[in-house]
Amino acid sequence: MKKDIHPEYYQAKVTCVCGETFVTGSTKKEIRVEICSKCHPLFTGKQRIVDSGGQVEKFQQRFAKTQKKKKA
Repeated sequence: MKKDIHPEYYQAKVTCVCGETFVTGSTKKEIRVEICSKCHPLFTGKQRIVDSGGQVEKFQQRFAKTQKKKKA
């Protein structure tokens, strides 16, 4: 077998935008995530809209336009 073909493996610190941090194994030393098990709706039981690019606002604007056309 070839030697030194595998990447370096680290104890990576994972940081969520909610402030939660935990350690896991990875080829990177630090990992940043937008959502974790402490803030994900599946695990918390609370509904939260996760919008990373303004897609919800765009949809709501288009939906409002269609509602106005239906009323007219």
